[in-house]
Amino acid sequence: MCFSSTASFIGGAVISTIGIATVMKVHKPSQVLFASIPLFFGFQQIAEGLVWLSLKSPGNAGLESFATHIFLIMAQVIWPVLIPVSIMHMEKSSKKRKILSVFLAVGIILACYYSYCLIAFRVHPIIKGYHIQYDTEFPESLAMVAFVFYIAATLPPLFMSSIKRMYLFGLLMTFSCLVTGIFYTQYLTSVWCFFAALISGVIFWILHEEKKLFNLEKLKLLKI
Repeated sequence: MCFSSTASFIGGAVISTIGIATVMKVHKPSQVLFASIPLFFGFQQIAEGLVWLSLKSPGNAGLESFATHIFLIMAQVIWPVLIPVSIMHMEKSSKKRKILSVFLAVGIILACYYSYCLIAFRVHPIIKGYHIQYDTEFPESLAMVAFVFYIAATLPPLFMSSIKRMYLFGLLMTFSCLVTGIFYTQYLTSVWCFFAALISGVIFWILHEEKKLFNLEKLKLLKI
């Protein structure tokens, strides 16, 4: 979804449509944040579409800065918090919720760090080939630590959740990180979003199955 402005906008529209369908599957307030993830992805893709447009039209420095920061805020600040907090809200086990709160704390620390970096340092989006490379002036000495925190906040919660089929979300997330990390290291932030549509589809499936189970249990209660 990150190969051109057209691809980003189309991708954003498609993913947002999946997002609307996913939200319609919500039957518990605790599922709202999790169901909103595809809408988050859709908006993120539209933001990167604006980055593409600004880079291809010199003189749009204001739009470039705005769209770039919106995209990076979503990718680096919101995402590492959204994943653990949305899973924690859905989790029924109090023991697992306590463990998830640790991952949430890691995500919040990382979000604060990236928020500071986005305010204090410059970011330079550059089109290279069919991807956008986000060159930042963030402290290089903390880059690996931030990466480890990012992985810790976003992947383990998906595998420890007791929600049915959540591990599939985790497997897809892990695979997408590996692919982008191995083949597109310089463009990881941008290319990783190519998997957003697949991930959104899995989220829809998880909530669809959860709703089916909920309706089945409700039906059993009515028969009793």
